[in-house]
Formats: sequence, structure tokens, C-alpha cells
Amino acid sequence: MSDDPLVLGDRSFGSRLLVGTSRYPNLRVMQDALDASGAEIVTVSIRRLDLKAGGAGVLDAIDRERYTLLPNTAGCYTARDAILTAQLAREALGTNLIKLEVLGDDRTLFPDVTQLLEAAQVLVEDGFTVLPYCNDDPVTCQRLESLGCAAVMPLGAPIGSGMGIRNPYNLRIIRELISIPVIVDAGVGTASDAAIAMELGCDGVLLNTAIAGARNPVSMARAMRLGVEAGRLAYGAGRISTKLYATASSPLDGMLGTKITPQ
Repeated sequence: MSDDPLVLGDRSFGSRLLVGTSRYPNLRVMQDALDASGAEIVTVSIRRLDLKAGGAGVLDAIDRERYTLLPNTAGCYTARDAILTAQLAREALGTNLIKLEVLGDDRTLFPDVTQLLEAAQVLVEDGFTVLPYCNDDPVTCQRLESLGCAAVMPLGAPIGSGMGIRNPYNLRIIRELISIPVIVDAGVGTASDAAIAMELGCDGVLLNTAIAGARNPVSMARAMRLGVEAGRLAYGAGRISTKLYATASSPLDGMLGTKITPQ
């Protein structure tokens, strides 16, 4: 299981870590962090990019031969704006991949489910490979799958919070109910959070702030890579069941000596 690919639409990827490109101290640090992460997919915010030719910017710093761009609709609050942003991304970057975000408010940055479903339906019908950022709600994830989305991306915690996986039980339910990839998006703070997401059976982790905002982004990027890999291996290996009482690692049957029974 450790080396099986992550399949999104008609594309396959070896890495299950997806990383963002914003908030780094500078473009050089971003490049080094992307390299250390081992990621093959990097997200870019279309509404924050200068798509005009010329000038050093995020797009100029990304090796398009090495990385697959995943444009996102960050900053959109209506289905209409998200659809238009996705269409602009396809025209400018030549890709049908889109990370769909439709936010409900600017304080929690939680998705607006009604607007998200509307936008997802339109974009799927328009030929996009849609990866929607959504709540960790099994019902919403099932509806997104039924619309034809290539994956679902439930939040682990609020965007940029670093609080980790707040509701592992919902993520387990989502994993059991749907057949498309489940990629945890938002809330991951450190490598152990990424490992937990993968141990729950998720197919990937997308993050940005946890790397870009770390004291040493390059080292954190490598840690996230290892966390995702370790979590995937552990999930495939099958963890032991949890028990309330101890079970000796070495069997006691047949040992020399007298059994002492507490009085």
C-alpha cells in the first residue's frame, strides 16, 4: 500500500502530500520547502496571482515540469465567483484541475455548503476535475461524490489554526462511506497531525501554513513528508486493537516459578 498511487481523475501521483505556495518568507525558501516535501502537486491561489507575463512571482518560481499546479478558488464567497475563478484558472494555466473553495464567512473560513454544491455541479459538468474543500460532514461528502467530484477535502480544523485533527471519528465515517479519495485540507499543525490523518485511512493531506509559518519551513516540509509516509504505512500495516488492560509482550504460559495470586 505504501507505493500505490494517489489517483485524481485521470492522473496518478506518487506523493500523497499536497502543499501550498503562500506565506513563505521568500521564494527561495518556498522552492527549498517544496523540494523537501516531496510533493508533486502544489496549490496556487488564482485571485492572488499576477497572471501577466514578466516579473518574478510564485508561478515563475515553480518548476512546471516537476510540479502539477492545482489552482484554487480561495477568497470566493459565492458559487458564481468560484466558477468564474476556475474558468480563469483553466484559461491561464491550461489545467482542468481545480481546488474548489466557497467560503461562508471571513472569520471561520468554513465552507458555504449550498454554494459549494452548486459550484461543484457546474464545474464537473464543464469538464473540471473538482477537488472541493468542505466540512468534515459525511453527508456533504457523499453529495459531492454523487456530483462527480474527483475527491473530497474535509477540513481537519479551521484554516491556518494548526489545531490538528479535531474530529477523527467523522473522518473515519467519511472514509467508510465514499469511494473517491479523501484528502484532509486545513488545520494540520505538525507532522504528527499528518500521520494521524493518514492512519485514519485518508488518502492525502494538503497543507500550507504549517510549513510556511514554521520556524524552519524546509525542515518542517521534510517532517510532513515523513509523517504522511509513516501514517500511510501504519494504516496499511493494520494497527493492533486497543485494550483497557495490559497484555504481556512475552507470554507467561510455561514460565518457571510459582504463580502469585494477590490476597
